[in-house]
Amino acid sequence: MKPLLECKNVSKYFGDFAAVKNLSFEVFPGETYGIAGPNGAGKTTLFNIITGIPIHATSGHILFKNKEIQKLKGYQICHRGLARTFQIPNIIEGFSYLENVLLGSAFTKPTHAKSPRERAVEALTMVGLPEKKNMLARGSSLYDRKRLMLASALAANPESILLDEPVGGLNKLEIANLTTLFTELKTENITLIIIEHVMTTLMVISDRVMILQQGEKICEGSPEEVSCDPAVIEAYLGEDSSQLGVVI
Repeated sequence: MKPLLECKNVSKYFGDFAAVKNLSFEVFPGETYGIAGPNGAGKTTLFNIITGIPIHATSGHILFKNKEIQKLKGYQICHRGLARTFQIPNIIEGFSYLENVLLGSAFTKPTHAKSPRERAVEALTMVGLPEKKNMLARGSSLYDRKRLMLASALAANPESILLDEPVGGLNKLEIANLTTLFTELKTENITLIIIEHVMTTLMVISDRVMILQQGEKICEGSPEEVSCDPAVIEAYLGEDSSQLGVVI
């Protein structure tokens, strides 16, 4: 099976500082690929350079469906089937739930058969928000905002979604609900690439996990392999290595 996404020797420098350094990995179709690491490890910077929002890599190659996407604009990458969400839910307060998701549907491939509204309503249904479609997003809960942002990504009809801390700040029930949703998305053949600090959740939903530290990959493997790796345990000392979950 060919990779859906490939990063080959990717680096991102800000002056002399390497936020991402000589990083290589592959993600395969239908996979849930987890990315973790201490604060400042370069995780969100990696998402930014993959999606071209708002920066590009200093060097290396990023291929999606075997085609180079470096230097493309964010909307062009989304048109190719790669969408994303952000750590801080990025919504328009004065728009309704449906109107927010319609913005995402505008970034799908122009040849898609369904109308933007049809895709937006379907996406709201997938994330459990159809009854709120006409409500204003102003004052909505963090849980709703995270689901709205995910619905916006889904409305673009992506083959893969990059999720940046999708369960951060949520309670146990909300995390459980989103964990179920991620499993359902996998059955829809949507490849998920997830950054998350809630390690117990990441270890449950991921097929493979990559651990970053100071912009470099220190471990990659199954959740069981990663949770037992001495370098991973050392990277998390001083935080709470017990949160790695599976074995630790």
